[in-house]
Amino acid sequence: MIRNRKTPAFAVLIDADNASARHADAIFEEVATFGEAMIRRIYGNFADDRLQSWDKAVQAHAILQQQQRNNTTGKNASDIALVIDAMDLLYKGTLNGVCIVSSDSDFTRLAQRLREEGLTVIGIGEKKAPEAFRKACNRFIYVENIGSTVPGEAEAETKKEAPSKATPLVHRAMNALDDEDGWVKLGALGSKLHELAPDFDTRSFGHAKLSALVKATSAFDMKRDASTHYLVRAKARQKTTNKAKKA
Repeated sequence: MIRNRKTPAFAVLIDADNASARHADAIFEEVATFGEAMIRRIYGNFADDRLQSWDKAVQAHAILQQQQRNNTTGKNASDIALVIDAMDLLYKGTLNGVCIVSSDSDFTRLAQRLREEGLTVIGIGEKKAPEAFRKACNRFIYVENIGSTVPGEAEAETKKEAPSKATPLVHRAMNALDDEDGWVKLGALGSKLHELAPDFDTRSFGHAKLSALVKATSAFDMKRDASTHYLVRAKARQKTTNKAKKA
């Protein structure tokens, strides 16, 4: 039982039929920001020429191939194999979390079940991934935000939203945290944003850090407290407070 280890232990389970090998490097770099990818498995029918692109990534990242032939046309045995392995790993009690690499809604209930048992669930997939699957995860990372290992493809995949489009969600998060003077800690704001929207990512709006995104919206004031931590307050709140004082 190692769930209390200093560095969180993750299993990375890849649906080869629903994920591209060109993102392999970026996927493991992303997982490393959450913990150690102790278990690395990929599922699919590797006799199929479509999956040959995974050969180099499998070797480079020491991923264990789980061969699953499609015994019946239209049925995907690899999905079932991934779910079975995830549940086996859950009951061994040696993991802090599971990363499911797929955009397939079939894994929604698996993500829910793993979370029910206290595991952190990270989803990594495309923006087309269904909302139900995205919200079933603690965090959902878009591959479009973490780059491509193929030169020239990264720029095409990373069309960004305007920072102002993040403003309503930031307001919701702040309202949930709001104290008497309207200032909230940036760290707490980030946690609440991911709680409200597991797929929230500052990179979707063209910024690497939350502080930069908040500034870019032009809808919030920021300052540092005595500990040099950022504090954030909605500008509209400040104006309302000032009017109330004058009255």
